[in-house]
Amino acid sequence: MRKIIILGLLFLASCSNQKQIKQIAEVSCGQCKFDLDTELGCSLALRFESKAYFVDGFGIDDFGNAHNEKIGLCNAIRKGEITGVLQNNRFAASSLKLID
Repeated sequence: MRKIIILGLLFLASCSNQKQIKQIAEVSCGQCKFDLDTELGCSLALRFESKAYFVDGFGIDDFGNAHNEKIGLCNAIRKGEITGVLQNNRFAASSLKLID
């Protein structure tokens, strides 16, 4: 019986929710600016703690024309306030607000 209880507690601990991340990160095109190559075409990505991740929940054109020469995310790395969780080496964003 004791083993069953211990196994049950270990199972519950392994199924805990992932930690919500809220911080300032660099936001840009994963292919054009962060050298990510696992997707074709331009896709929204962010970088924090020296690692880049593709973003789920928002698209690159949600923040204007991605190919605008001055502020487009394929031509510039911008700062953003992000909230979400890391899942399967991707960032599942619940909010993303550009701050510059």
